[in-house]
Amino acid sequence: MGEVGFSSFANPVDLVPPEPIPEIVRRVLGQGGARPNISYLYHADAFDWVVMGTYFGILLLLSIYGLYRFRLVYLFLRYRHYRPQPTRMFAEDELPGVTVQLPIYNEMYVVERLIRAVIQLEYPRDRLEIQVLDDSTDETSEICRRLVERYRAEGYDIVHLRRGERRGFKAGALAYGLSRARGELIAIFDADFIPRPDCLRKMVHYFTDPQVGMVQMRWSYVNADYNLLTRLQQIMLDGHFVVEQTARSRSGGFFNFNGTAGMWRRTAIEWSGGWQHDTLAEDTDLSYRAQLFGWKFVYLLEEDVPSELPVDMNAFKVQQRRWAKGVLQVGFKLIGRIFRSPLPWSVKLELFFRFTNNANAPLVILLSLLHWPVLIARFNQGWFHLLILDVPILLFATASVIAFYGVAIWHLYPDWKRQAKYLPLVMAVGIGLALNNARAAMEAFLGVRSPFARTPKFKIESRRDEWKGKRYTFRHDLTPFFELALAAYFVFVVSYAAQMRIYGTIPFLVLFFLGYAVTGAFSVIQGRAVARATR
Repeated sequence: MGEVGFSSFANPVDLVPPEPIPEIVRRVLGQGGARPNISYLYHADAFDWVVMGTYFGILLLLSIYGLYRFRLVYLFLRYRHYRPQPTRMFAEDELPGVTVQLPIYNEMYVVERLIRAVIQLEYPRDRLEIQVLDDSTDETSEICRRLVERYRAEGYDIVHLRRGERRGFKAGALAYGLSRARGELIAIFDADFIPRPDCLRKMVHYFTDPQVGMVQMRWSYVNADYNLLTRLQQIMLDGHFVVEQTARSRSGGFFNFNGTAGMWRRTAIEWSGGWQHDTLAEDTDLSYRAQLFGWKFVYLLEEDVPSELPVDMNAFKVQQRRWAKGVLQVGFKLIGRIFRSPLPWSVKLELFFRFTNNANAPLVILLSLLHWPVLIARFNQGWFHLLILDVPILLFATASVIAFYGVAIWHLYPDWKRQAKYLPLVMAVGIGLALNNARAAMEAFLGVRSPFARTPKFKIESRRDEWKGKRYTFRHDLTPFFELALAAYFVFVVSYAAQMRIYGTIPFLVLFFLGYAVTGAFSVIQGRAVARATR
């Protein structure tokens, strides 16, 4: 037998024909240029369905409030030229007596500016009374006393009223002053406002209609260009004062007194139950009670009173938290009376949206936390077609915000195109405030009582003015660190969306990142600057 060489034997591996790659593996690996997808190995469970259902439920609810904003924009555009007119003008000798109330609490930097402005009001002296309602616990009281004595000596009817106890905060001070006021009409200006000399005469003639209970003027701002925060606040407040207030007032709806820069008929206050301090929004509370009793309100979009915006993110957050909580408290207090009233359903629904708008803040936080699990579930299940659903919803919600604020600046400012560049940041900061306002909403839901936290004012009128070393500044709490944590979370969410090529949601995710990053970073940076300046 001859020798058989090793090379005569076939390689055992060569004897096994190559197996084709299973179809499921090819799909998972994404061969042939297809997107990798493990949905063939991963089956949706109840958790996935709950996450996706909650996510789209919140988006749908927020889009309904977006529709509400579109309705406000429509009403504003329809009625913006319907400027209210007084039924007639008072003759000079029949002008009613006016009491100007100035509620003051620790306002050492701005109280002199306010009192000097009020002294210059163009109104007959024999029919003008000025009340300085001073609850201060610092040098502000001495400044008030000195100014009141000076102007009384010059013949002005001005009084310095102090209470033994600061009960009821601002509402309590206004009620205390009202019990001692002589005027038939009551004008109110907060410490950060600078009323122009003719503002009383611009409001008073509307009271020739005996059904008019309140006249409100628009706010304007002396320090809107101080920093980025004040510029964003101006646009946010313009949305309220231009679009919201005008749409509601001129379409026959209810709108609220904004706590300052307005004038009341005394009997409207008294017949509606007076100033009450069981909510943090005493102005909104009294406004809706008065309108439920049939009093008419007038809003003057075309007339404004200058004011000072907070320049510090921490002070701004305190203000926003008080407003959000206060409006919800008023809603809990009055919504039953409103829905039992004979008001048209359009007015009732408008008030429902007004009261519940701030209740969306906890939902925005939940939506923020759901973004990543939703992206994971969508990728793993291959549900990329759902972009057809959520992108239009997100566009609808954000487009309503752009329209709301864009129309406001378009109406007010000739250079509106220059201001329009801030609109993405306005949207982002609105999202970034969600954690701050969610806290307010939860306190309102749980019935947690809190004191009236006033907004500090520093007499900031130009970019050269400084505020960090002054009194009344706020240091940040733990909230900014949670906001920064959410910003970091969205860095990973955006990265994941980009890696998985889910590009349609990235612009919206970036808005969430910017919102939490801006509110958190501003709070920490300004809070630390305050701490250094006050050492």
